[in-house]
Amino acid sequence: MSDPKKPSSDNAETSKLRDLLQALAAQQISSSSKQEKKEIADHKFWKTQPVPQYDEIVKSEGAIDTDRSVQEVRQNPYPLPGSFEWAIVNVEDTEELKEVYTLLSLNYVEDDDATFRFDYTPEFISWALKPPGWKKSWHLGVRATTNKKLVAFISGVPADLKIRTNVRHLVEINFLCIHKKLRSKRLAPLLIKEITRRVNLEGIFQATYTAGVVLPKPIATCRYHHRSLNPKKLVEIGFSALPNGMTMDRLVRRYKLPTATTINGLRPMLEQDVQSVRALLNRYLDQFDYGPVFQTDEEIRHYFLPIKDVVYSYVVEDRESGAITDFVSFYSLPSSVLGNPKHKTLNAAYLYYYATNVVRETSNDVDASVEQPKEYTQRLQMLVRNAMILAKNAGFDVMNALELLHNLEFIEELKFGPGDGYLNYYLYNWRCPPIENEKMALVMF
Repeated sequence: MSDPKKPSSDNAETSKLRDLLQALAAQQISSSSKQEKKEIADHKFWKTQPVPQYDEIVKSEGAIDTDRSVQEVRQNPYPLPGSFEWAIVNVEDTEELKEVYTLLSLNYVEDDDATFRFDYTPEFISWALKPPGWKKSWHLGVRATTNKKLVAFISGVPADLKIRTNVRHLVEINFLCIHKKLRSKRLAPLLIKEITRRVNLEGIFQATYTAGVVLPKPIATCRYHHRSLNPKKLVEIGFSALPNGMTMDRLVRRYKLPTATTINGLRPMLEQDVQSVRALLNRYLDQFDYGPVFQTDEEIRHYFLPIKDVVYSYVVEDRESGAITDFVSFYSLPSSVLGNPKHKTLNAAYLYYYATNVVRETSNDVDASVEQPKEYTQRLQMLVRNAMILAKNAGFDVMNALELLHNLEFIEELKFGPGDGYLNYYLYNWRCPPIENEKMALVMF
């Protein structure tokens, strides 16, 4: 679950940005607000679950609940309060998919100021919930018994995730959403327990999930960064502010991008690229400690072949050899703009996965500023800059990126500004010591 946060300030262009961001990320984990600490103390449900507790120092890695078997899994659904009933939501049915869209669009993640709320489109939801191997029983809803209205939802999709040296077949849990008027009914723990039961029945006992809130216990906390593509609109809707002493004309010029891309051989990904992209992406992602492993061409085909207003993927083809040397992608996740008379939608592009065949080499030099070879850093900067050009041309207002992968190699140069939002990563029934952000490579919606 992502979290739509606004930029905290327009201060990306500083000489010590890398150190500042790393310090702030560490501070977010170790120095939570009083409210967050109170919430952690009140997490009675999570104290009963196979997850590390917040004050636990995790040194080893492996399953927490190691004795589970499918035969021991509860066979019947957990009981709900009398006015509610479980329902499998058929996302292949247009009307039921629209129900999920309506529930999410009115009740899902908002920023702290209630200015923006995610507006996942039906097409996006369908794409996110139906990767290869998806199961209807993992699209779990709660309906009111009186009028059958969908009032809560949670989902799971299968994934293969590399956790340091282990590759685990698990589920990604997402879209936990409860109608605002029912937040006091304690439905969230029941949804989590029931989706866990249904996943366990398939012989899967681990899961990964994300949240903007702090729960027991994050393995990583990644900060959001934002790059203005349409700065005038972003100021008008309150997503960002006009810096002191800056005129709107100067701000627009500062973030101006060319209309044409600058990489020879850059083009939209095609069906014929699936195998090459899979090989390139898996090879590139293998350098990280926490990230997906794409086992089949069908997964690449599903997640990356372009779908208008959903996912945008591009490759760089060497015109002499025909080889695919680079890959970059982003997905579309608009937000509703609440209470603004001029604009109703913030069109946000989220940087997704990328890969290059340029090797990232480390240096023994103590100075981190010269640790990476210019060729690798410049290649990433060029790839993402071209992705920004393509996103701008497609009508996006902002490009968002998390502090993971090797994004710190380009955020300063490309004028990304740090936001005030963080995304916490979690594992269920798997103990894992904290992972550095630059070793994180899992992008969840």
